[in-house]
Amino acid sequence: MTQHFKLTIISAIFIAGLLTANLLGSKVTVLFGVAVSVGIFAYPLTFMMTDAVAEVYGKKKAKQLVWAALIAQVLVLILTYVAIKMPPASRYAINDQYVTVFSSSLRMMVASLIAFIISQTHDIWAFEFWKEKFGGRWLWLRNNASTMVSQAIDTLLFMFIAFYGINDKFTVRFILHLCLSYWLFKMAFAIIDTPFVYLLVNWLRKPGKEDEVADSQPLQI
Repeated sequence: MTQHFKLTIISAIFIAGLLTANLLGSKVTVLFGVAVSVGIFAYPLTFMMTDAVAEVYGKKKAKQLVWAALIAQVLVLILTYVAIKMPPASRYAINDQYVTVFSSSLRMMVASLIAFIISQTHDIWAFEFWKEKFGGRWLWLRNNASTMVSQAIDTLLFMFIAFYGINDKFTVRFILHLCLSYWLFKMAFAIIDTPFVYLLVNWLRKPGKEDEVADSQPLQI
């Protein structure tokens, strides 16, 4: 498997995680007594992927990945809006439900679009900052340190843009309470996925049959 193909797979997973979180995120479930969006399972994938790409290929390639996902997200946003506005066929009996579900997803996609580009830009910058500080060592610390702040930025921006004022319940205090719960869950996922970041980095650094990673170095713990 070539390095180009590996990066293509990573890009597909990255974009799939982002779009899945946006499209499915309007559903709320309960984890350990806390109500959370089902999108919480998909979105942490994006930070894991950008950190792995930044570690192996550098921040320039990670930024390209983010911009590719941003373009995909804008396209889905436009297509979702068009789909909502298109008149239904006479035999399509669930248009009201369709509009209700995807209208909420539309606002969430706008919120995610803004939160995504700001938080991911910070994550790439922070990961590179800690990489230089630690001389390329302690990937586990750099991964979690960059993700900790980036997830806080993402959660605050997304929650306020997506939910503030949708009804009387969503006050500043209530949203801040939700942000804390969501952020703690995201940090738990970030800690759990740390071994997978190591596996992903090692997989990306392993030369393929037809090429090698020019800047490949032994992974330092």
